[in-house]
Amino acid sequence: ILDDPSPTPPQDAYSSEFCSFVNDCLQKDADARPTCEQLLSHPFIKRYLKTDVDLAAYVKSVVDPTERLKQIAEMLAIHYYLLFNGSDGIWHHMKTFYMEQSTFSFSGKVYVGQNDIFDSLSNIRKKLKGDRPREKIVHVVEKLHCRANGDSGVAIRVSGSFIVGNQVLVCGDGVKAEGMPSLDELSIDIPSKRVGQFREQFIMQPGNLMSCYYISKQDLYIIQS
Repeated sequence: ILDDPSPTPPQDAYSSEFCSFVNDCLQKDADARPTCEQLLSHPFIKRYLKTDVDLAAYVKSVVDPTERLKQIAEMLAIHYYLLFNGSDGIWHHMKTFYMEQSTFSFSGKVYVGQNDIFDSLSNIRKKLKGDRPREKIVHVVEKLHCRANGDSGVAIRVSGSFIVGNQVLVCGDGVKAEGMPSLDELSIDIPSKRVGQFREQFIMQPGNLMSCYYISKQDLYIIQS
């Protein structure tokens, strides 16, 4: 998924301005992707500047809150664990999941802020990865649950197994990343290959921009087999 080209709206069904806007939003290279300020200056947005619409209120009126919770949980699980088990070249993007007030608890210690959390996660990732690529320990996400947390937050619980492999598997409760093989397709017997288990809880809060969330609190538990 990280290497596949982004989907493009059919030009015969949508205006060129809209297609251009979507393509800009979906650029895979984070450095090349326009900032929010630049997107607000896009011709597709400027076209409706004089329209008197409360965008935030409109989005809330058309979005199913239950479905929205599920989407946020699925997006976090897929992107978080793809990054965690992905290549070193994209690992630095994990830092953007957190803010300075974020906390991460693991093994009796609490880490606060982007840098401390990223350093702690990097250390855990290094230990799981090991020195031999063929013996890397990866996540298998087996269960994913979410619920509302406060007025606008989301609480997400993830649990699964660690196995020796070369790619993460996200298959909990019907959750499956596009292009990612399922357990049935791989014919993997998880219990026989399990080298450990994990439980993780995330509290997501809205960021400074609409529809953007960050991890405000995270708790990780690892159980060795």
